[in-house]
Amino acid sequence: MNLVHRKLCSSALWAKAVAAEMPGNVAGFDLGESVLEIGPGFGATTRALVGLVPGLTAIEIDEASAELLKREFDGRVRIVQGDGAAMPFEDGEFSSVVCFTMLHHVPTTALQDAIFAEAFRVLRPGGILRAMDSLESFPFRLLHLGDTMNALDPVSVWPRLTGAGFTDIKVGHVPKRSIEFSARKPA
Repeated sequence: MNLVHRKLCSSALWAKAVAAEMPGNVAGFDLGESVLEIGPGFGATTRALVGLVPGLTAIEIDEASAELLKREFDGRVRIVQGDGAAMPFEDGEFSSVVCFTMLHHVPTTALQDAIFAEAFRVLRPGGILRAMDSLESFPFRLLHLGDTMNALDPVSVWPRLTGAGFTDIKVGHVPKRSIEFSARKPA
């Protein structure tokens, strides 16, 4: 992340906005008792989720961020330093997998697809994937100057999730702003 992006994502303002939106982001989804969050970064989404779900595990690729999260959430959230495209979890370990505003940081479509495949693998039969991310726009591109930005194409999400094995796929988006989707591992 570039410095401006890092400052924004670690700010109290960002955390407050995420906390206000999170209940609506998961409303209507039965996430079950064992939720995996992929890519919490500075932890704004984790802070917002921890009070909404019974059990939360988060996997973060950045070692320094994972250490900070371990200190902050000690005993409340299981924090694992690792790669969402090659997760160290058992098959079917989680009732749901969530990822919020992180997929655009994954440098290639192939790695994003590996994250989808891993989410499918670690989900229990009937488990749900719930995700949201930002779409490419001029202001979003400016925020990511010198940064990794691989925004999702809303048209490609459904076939990519199908390719990973998911069913009951729902994709929605606000043009030039955001994409949200859910999918289920067949029971």
